Amino acid sequence: MRTSSNLLPSRWCRLNFGKSPIFWATMGLFGIVFTLEMLTPPDYVMGYLYILPILVTTPALDRRTTIVITTIAVVLTLLNIWIPGNREISSAMVTNRLITVFALIVTGILTDRNHQIESTLAQQQAKLQVQSKLSSLREDFTSTLAHDLKTPLLGAIETLKAFAREQFGAVPPKQKSVLDTTIRSHQMSLKLIETLLDIYRNDLIGLQLDLNPIDLAAIAEATTTALLDLAASRRVHISLNYGESDFRQFLWVNGDAFQLQRVFANLVTNAINHSPRGAKVAVVLGTQAGERVVKIVDTGAGIQPDEMPHLFDRFYQGQSNRQASGSGLGLYLSRQIIEAHNGTIWAENRSPQGAIFGFRLAAINPPAP
Repeated sequence: MRTSSNLLPSRWCRLNFGKSPIFWATMGLFGIVFTLEMLTPPDYVMGYLYILPILVTTPALDRRTTIVITTIAVVLTLLNIWIPGNREISSAMVTNRLITVFALIVTGILTDRNHQIESTLAQQQAKLQVQSKLSSLREDFTSTLAHDLKTPLLGAIETLKAFAREQFGAVPPKQKSVLDTTIRSHQMSLKLIETLLDIYRNDLIGLQLDLNPIDLAAIAEATTTALLDLAASRRVHISLNYGESDFRQFLWVNGDAFQLQRVFANLVTNAINHSPRGAKVAVVLGTQAGERVVKIVDTGAGIQPDEMPHLFDRFYQGQSNRQASGSGLGLYLSRQIIEAHNGTIWAENRSPQGAIFGFRLAAINPPAP
């Protein structure tokens, strides 16, 4: 016994077609066209008008009913060759009606196909809307969770700092070392949460920049200095170069100093984490074709070809060996920041070994004293 639910819409349509206004509209149109066929001379072919009820009723009916309606139109058109019988049947009459029959069949097929395409598109659109809602709910949940985690982390960090300052009693050197490590770990977690919140906020409302004339060289110097301890712990040497020049240069751009400092920190940290012990990371600054160019060069394993298109995607971490695991957010946030500055960020392999991550920003003249 066939009781599958996918048969119900078609069966319901066939059972209720005779009770719906569509049925009476279809019958009325067929009656009008058939009457015109009977009353007009044989040289006039009114069967083309059956196209109208086919076009009108097909979108509301299933495929089987569409076939029935098209078949009825074809039969009535051919029947007009013999009815009424008070005229001579000529080859021109038969040819005209065969052409009309072909047009009716093609109309039925194309109309049904269009109806099927529209139904498929409607289903896909409904699925996309559901997926969009689920994605929005997921991002809202992640954003809320990350926001709620900040408060206990801040409290834990301040408490650990108080212990390290010996506000609750003397702390032996070994325990102080453990406290310092725990504080750094909590601070890294807090930084990750803040980055995640910033990314969701940027995706939602866009990145809000505080633009001012800034010197990229000063930001690069401050960032590399701040990362010296991290580089030392990884036994990686950091150098700051000014292209072909051995002297410090001023690289003025119109930008947000805080956000661009985050880009420097993300890219340099990424290079340190991908570099083997004893390797070198170079921050190269320069000017090219009216743009300030920054390159962070490492001597690591380089970038796999299949990884290249995804490096700046959210949560993408790559497959290369790292000295420290990442979250896959640093490069994505860096891309957001550089694109908000109307700049360009890119990555490429370095010959003979290593990788280059860089970005370009429009240059401006030095501000007036």
